[in-house]
Amino acid sequence: MGGPSRSSAATCPLRTSMACVVIAEVSTVLAVMRHNVRWGSPIGVRYGAGGHGDDSDHPFIQSLKLVRSLAFTWDPHDFLSVDPTVYLRPFLDIIRSDETGAPITGAALNSLYKFFALDVSTANITGTLDAVVDAVTGCRFEVTDLAMEEAVLMKILQVLLGCVRSRAAPALTNRHVCTIVNTCFRVVQQAGSKGELLQRVSRQTMQEVVRCVFSRLADLSPEEVKPSTNQIAETKIVQNGSGDSTELNQEPDPALSERFGVPCMVEIFEFLCSLLNIAEDIEINARVNPIDFDEDVPLFALGLVQTAIELSGSSIHKHRKLLCFLKDELFRNLMQFGLSMSPLILSTVCNIVLNLFCHLRGELKLQLEAFFSNVILRLAQSRHGVTYQQQEVAMEALIDFCRQKEFMAEMYINMDCEIMCANVFEDLISLLSKNAFPVNAPLSSLNVLALEGLVAVVQSFSERVGSRHHTSDLAVSEELDEYHPFWLVKCEDITDPGKWVQFMRNRKVIKKKLAGGVDQFNRDPKKGLEFLQYAKLLPENLDPESVALLLRYTPGLDKNLLGDYLGHHDVFCILVLHEFSRTFDFTGMNLDTALRLFLETFRLPGESQKIQRVLEAFSERYYEQSPQILVNKDAALILSYSLILLNTNQHNIRVKNKMTEEDFIRNNRRINGGLDLPREYLSEMYFSICRNEIRTMPADPDAGSGVGIPEMTLSRWLDLMAKANKASPYIKWDCSQAILDRDMFAVMAGPAVAAISVVFDYTEHSRVISSCIDGFMAVAKLAASYHTEEALNDLVVALCKFTNLQNISNIDDPVTAFGEDTKARMATEAVFYIANNYGDLIRSGWKSIVNCMLSLHKLGLLPARLTSGVSTDESSEASSSESLITKPLVAPTAATQNVANSNPRRSYSLMGRFTQLLLLDTEEVQTQPTEEQLAARQSASDTVTKCQIDNIFAESKFLHADSLSHLARALVQAAGQPKKIGASSDEEDTAVFCLELLITITLYNRDRITLIWQGIYEHIARIVQSTVMPCNLVEKAVFGLLHICQRLLPYKENLSDDLLRSLQLILKLDARVADAYCENITQEVARLLKANAPHIRSQTGWRTVINLLSITARHPDACETGFNALVFIMSDGTHLSPANFILCTEAAGQFADSRFVPGDRSVQALELMAGSVSCLSRWCNEVREVGGEAELILDGIREMWLRLVLALRQVCTDNREEVRNHALISMQRCLVGVDGICLSGPVWLQSFEVVFQLLDEMLEIAKSHSPKDYRNMETSLLHAIKLMSKAFLQSLQDVSALGQAFAELWLGVLSRIEQYVKVKLRGRRMEKLHEAIPELLKNTLLVMKASGTLSRDDKGLWDATYKIVNNIAPSLFLEVFPEPDKKNKEMTSVPAVPDGGIQAAA
Repeated sequence: MGGPSRSSAATCPLRTSMACVVIAEVSTVLAVMRHNVRWGSPIGVRYGAGGHGDDSDHPFIQSLKLVRSLAFTWDPHDFLSVDPTVYLRPFLDIIRSDETGAPITGAALNSLYKFFALDVSTANITGTLDAVVDAVTGCRFEVTDLAMEEAVLMKILQVLLGCVRSRAAPALTNRHVCTIVNTCFRVVQQAGSKGELLQRVSRQTMQEVVRCVFSRLADLSPEEVKPSTNQIAETKIVQNGSGDSTELNQEPDPALSERFGVPCMVEIFEFLCSLLNIAEDIEINARVNPIDFDEDVPLFALGLVQTAIELSGSSIHKHRKLLCFLKDELFRNLMQFGLSMSPLILSTVCNIVLNLFCHLRGELKLQLEAFFSNVILRLAQSRHGVTYQQQEVAMEALIDFCRQKEFMAEMYINMDCEIMCANVFEDLISLLSKNAFPVNAPLSSLNVLALEGLVAVVQSFSERVGSRHHTSDLAVSEELDEYHPFWLVKCEDITDPGKWVQFMRNRKVIKKKLAGGVDQFNRDPKKGLEFLQYAKLLPENLDPESVALLLRYTPGLDKNLLGDYLGHHDVFCILVLHEFSRTFDFTGMNLDTALRLFLETFRLPGESQKIQRVLEAFSERYYEQSPQILVNKDAALILSYSLILLNTNQHNIRVKNKMTEEDFIRNNRRINGGLDLPREYLSEMYFSICRNEIRTMPADPDAGSGVGIPEMTLSRWLDLMAKANKASPYIKWDCSQAILDRDMFAVMAGPAVAAISVVFDYTEHSRVISSCIDGFMAVAKLAASYHTEEALNDLVVALCKFTNLQNISNIDDPVTAFGEDTKARMATEAVFYIANNYGDLIRSGWKSIVNCMLSLHKLGLLPARLTSGVSTDESSEASSSESLITKPLVAPTAATQNVANSNPRRSYSLMGRFTQLLLLDTEEVQTQPTEEQLAARQSASDTVTKCQIDNIFAESKFLHADSLSHLARALVQAAGQPKKIGASSDEEDTAVFCLELLITITLYNRDRITLIWQGIYEHIARIVQSTVMPCNLVEKAVFGLLHICQRLLPYKENLSDDLLRSLQLILKLDARVADAYCENITQEVARLLKANAPHIRSQTGWRTVINLLSITARHPDACETGFNALVFIMSDGTHLSPANFILCTEAAGQFADSRFVPGDRSVQALELMAGSVSCLSRWCNEVREVGGEAELILDGIREMWLRLVLALRQVCTDNREEVRNHALISMQRCLVGVDGICLSGPVWLQSFEVVFQLLDEMLEIAKSHSPKDYRNMETSLLHAIKLMSKAFLQSLQDVSALGQAFAELWLGVLSRIEQYVKVKLRGRRMEKLHEAIPELLKNTLLVMKASGTLSRDDKGLWDATYKIVNNIAPSLFLEVFPEPDKKNKEMTSVPAVPDGGIQAAA
C-alpha cells in the first residue's frame, strides 16, 4: 500500500483482484475463527441489544462480513480511492483484541502482511500506516500454545518490517518508526526464553529494520535537530501475551510527530548507544553454545551499530547530533568493548571502527589515535594477559586497515607529524615487523598476517611511485632559527599540499627534537630544559606558560620527575604548576573525575608540602570552572585531600580498617564555607573512588615504546574530548599522490626488509613466498625511487642469501637442487631483477650479486655470451664498436643439453686420479638422470635465462658512477689474490671469470673508464707480476689488456698514454710466461698498431709499443710479426713522428742486428733506417716555415739524427758481411744526405766521434778476429774509410769555422786514413785500401784547397797535414799544393815525422 500509481491498463485487473483478495482474506480469518470452539459452536456467543435475546454475531465477525459484502460494491475503476482503513479495520481490531487467540491473531497479521506485499498506493495512506503500526505494536492475544505464540511474534515482526520496507514508509512519523524499533527490541528480549528460530528471526528482523531506517539518511537534507527524550531507551519492557501493554514515555516532542526523518534516527542512535552503555562485557566460555553467546546484549548492540554505520556513515557528518553521539558516547564504548576477551566482540568493534575510518575519519582524529594506541597496539603486542585469539583478531583488523591505501599515509600525516599525538605510523610498522618474526616456533598464522600487512603497506607505496607531488622532495631544515609557540599552531590551509606538506614536515622535525629533549629531561630536568632552549623549542628567557605547555603535552616524560618538578618550592616551578593546571578543562566534571584526570598526567610527589602545592593549584583551577556546588577554592582543596585519603584507605592492602560511607560523609562536614555538601554528592564520589582507584601512574608503565599504554578511563576520555575540540583538523590525503612517502619509507624500510626476510626464510608455502617476493620488489622500487641506498643494499644482501647459491659446494647435484628449490629460484630472479632495474643504487650489494654469478658460473648455468665478447681470438677485422652482446649465441638445445649433463669438475691431482681409479666401476654404471632431475635442471636453466644477467654488464654504461666503481671492486675482490703456484682449478676458473667480466665492463664504459681503470689495472698488474708459469689467468690478463687498448684508443685520446703505459706490464712478465705467449702478444700489438697508429701521439705511448716490438727481435717465432709491424710504422715515414723516431730507429737497429732475423730482413731494416733521414729533412723544412721556437725544435731533430747515426753504427760491426756492408753504406747515406737538416759544427763533431769509434773498432775486429767470423773485412774497411771521407767533406763547411776543434777533427781523419793504409792482415797488405785511400785523400785535399780551409796561413795545421800526408803518399801533397823551387827545397829538407808523432797529433 504505497509507492507510485500504476498506469490504468495495468491497474484495472489489479483493482478487480484487490476485491478478490479482500474477500479471500476475510474468509480465511472467519474460517480460523470458526475453527475455534468459542467462535465456531452452533449456539455461538450471542450478544443482544438490551439483553433481549436478539441473536447476532460478534462485532469482529460482523465487521468482517460487512467488508466482504461491500468488497464488490466499490467502483472497480476507482478502487484506489477507497480508504484502506475501511477494509483493514476488522483485521486491526482483531490484532488489538486480547479476546482472540494466537491462531486468529496470526491469521489477521498474515492478511495484513499480504496487503502490504501488494504495495498498492491508496488514499489516506498516512492514516492507514499510523493505524497499522499502532495496532501491530499494541498486539494482544491469548496464549494457549507456545509454538503459536512464537509464530504470532514472528508475524508481528514480519508486518513491522513490511511497514518500513514499503514504498509508503516515508509517510510514517518519527514516533511510529521509534515504536517499531521498540517493539522489535521487545520481541528480541522475549525471544531469549523462546525457541531458537524466534531468536534468530527476531534479531535478523531488527537488523533489517535498522538497516531500512538508516538507509534513508543519505536522502535527507541536513536539518537542525532539537533535543528530545529518548523514548526507546526508557521503554518499560514487559512480557507479551500477559495482557499488559508496553507503554512508552510519552513526553511531548514536536519533532517526533513529523514525517519519517532525522529525529527518529537520532532517537534510535541514542538507543543503540544506551544499549552499549548498559551492556556488560561477557567472557566466552569454551562450553557455551555459540548461538547462546550470540544472544548477548553487547554483541547484538554492536551489530546494530555496525548496520547503522554501514548504511549511513557517509551522511552522519551532516547531522551534528548523530555525529556528537558517535564521537563521544559510541566511540568511548567501542574503546571499552575493544578490550573484550571475546574475539567475536573484538572483531565487530574493529569492523565498526573500520567503517568509521572510511566514512568519518575527518571527524575522529584523536579517537582513532586512542583506538590504535589503546586497543590495537595493546592487543597485538601480546602483553597484558592478551589471548592468542585476541591478538589474531587485532592483527586481522590491522591488516584490513593497511589494505586501505590512504590509511598509513594519513596516520603518518595526522599522528606522527602531530606533536601531541603518538607516532601511530611508526608504532604500527614496528608492530607488524615484530609480529612477523617467529619466536622459537614454526611460522604461525599471526606471522603471516603481519607479513600481509607489511606487504600491503609497501605495495600501496610502490603503486604511487612516479606520481610524486612537487613538494615531496623539498628539503626541510633540521635546525630551527628561532623559538615560536608551536603547541597549538595549526596549518593555514589543509586543502593545499603545497602548504601543509612543509608544515607537517616542520612539525615532525620539532617532534623529533622534542623526543631528544624528553630523553634529556628524564635524566636531568634542568639539563633537559636547557637542551630544549638550545634547540629553540623553549624561549631563551624561560616563561612559565611555555614550560607548562611543554610538560603538559609532551609524551614520554618521566611521571616521577614531572611530579617532583611541579611540586618544587622554587618560585618559577610554582608559576609553572599554576600554568600547568590552566591547561586542563574541568568544565562539567565532578571533582573526583577532574582529580583523576589531573593526577594521571604525573605522579603525585610523596612530600606533604609538594602535595599541598599541587592540590592548591588543582583546586584553584577546578573552582574557576565548576563553581556550582563548592562555594570557594578552599572547599575544593579540602575535598581533594579527602578523596586522596579515601583512595589510599580503600586501595592500600596494608590498611585494614576501611572507611565507610558514613565515615567519609562525617569527615567532610561543614567544609563548604561552614555548610555541608549534599549527601548524594559525597556518596557518589565515595562509591566512585571505591569502585575505581585513582591511579597516579599509567596502568602499564612497561608497555608500548617505553611510554606505556594507559587504560582509557573516563577522566582520560573527557580529556581526550577536550583536546579533540582544539586539535588541528584531520588532513585527508589523495592516495594517488606520493606526497610524504619518502619520509615514511625511511621509517619502515629497515624493519620491513628484516621482517619479510625472516618470513621468507621460514616459510615453504608458495603463496607466502610469492607475497614475500612482492614485498621485496616493492621495497626495491621504493628504495630506487627515493634513492635509499642502504635499504636497497640490505635487501640485495638478504635476497642473495636466500638463493642458496653460496652453499653449492656441499651439495652432490647442485643444479638439480637449485632447480627443485622454488624459493631459491624466485630469490635469484628477484636479485637480478633488482640488479638490472635498480643497479644505480647498489653499492655493497654488488659483492653478494657477484658471488651469486660465480656460483651460477661454476654450475655452468650462465649464458656463453656473457663474456664471449672479450675473447682474445676475436678477429682483427671486427668493428671496435660492435656490441659484445651481439656475438653468436650457443644454440638453446645445446645449452640445455649442457645443463642436463653437467657434472662436477673432475680432479686431476694425484689423489684425485687415484680416487677416480678406485671409483671407475661406479662411474661406469652411473645411471642417467631421471625425468624429475631433467625437469629440475631445465627449471634452473630457465630461471637463469629470466635473470638476464648479461644485461647487467651490457647496461653497465648507464650505471651511476659510484655503483659502477663498487661493481668493479666487487669483481676484483671476488677474483682473490693471484698465486704464483699452487692455485686450484676452481680458484683459477673464478679468477678468470671475474677478469673477463672486468674487461667486459671496461669496454662497455669506455666513456668513463677513469672511474674504474685504476683498480682494474692494479688487479691485472698483480696477476702479471705474480705469475711465474703460463696459465689461463695470465693469458686472459695479458690479452684482455691488449684488447682494451685496441678498443679504447680511438675513443680516449686523453687516456692513450695511460692505456699504452699499462702495456708495460707485458714487459714485466716472467721469462717463461713471456716466451710462451710472445708470438700471440706480438700479433695483438701489430693489430693495435695497424688500427690505432694515428691515435698514438706521445713518446711515452710509442716507447711502450716499440719496446714490445723490439723484444721480438730476439724471439725466433715472433720476430717476423714484430718486424712487419715496425715496417708498417717506418715505411715511407707514414707513421714516423718526432715522438717515435728515435724509438723506431733503435728498434730497427735491433732487428738488423738480430741473429734470428734473416739477412734480407736485416738489410730491409737498414734501408728503413737510412730512408728515415728524409723525414728529418722534411720536418726541418716544416719547422722553418712555421717559425716560432724553431731553433729548439731543430735541436731536437739534430738529436734524432745523431741517435740514428748511433743506431746504424751498432750494426756496422755485424759479423754478417752483407749486413755489415749495407749498414756502412746506410750510415754513409745518413751522414751525407743531411742537406735539409742544417747540422751545426758541434753536432758534426759528435757524429765524428761515433765515426772514429766505428773505424777503430772495425780495424780492431779485422786484426783480431778470424776471417771465418768476419768475412771479407777489407771491403768493409774500404766502406768505412769512404764513409769517413765523404762525411768529412759533407761537414767541411760547417766544421771549418771551429778553429782548434776543426784542426783536431782533420788530424783525426788523417790519422785514421794513415792507419787504414798501413794495415796488414795476417802479414798481407790490403790492396784495395792501398789503392783507394790516396785517391780519397787527394779528393779531400783538393776540396779543402778549393774552399781555403787548408792554407799556408795556418802554419801549424799546414805542417801537421803535410807530415801525415807525406807518410801516406809522399808525392800527393806537392801534387795538390805545388810550390816554388826554393820553398820546395826547404820543404823537402824537413825530416819525416815518425809514426808516433802522427798518432800523437791525432
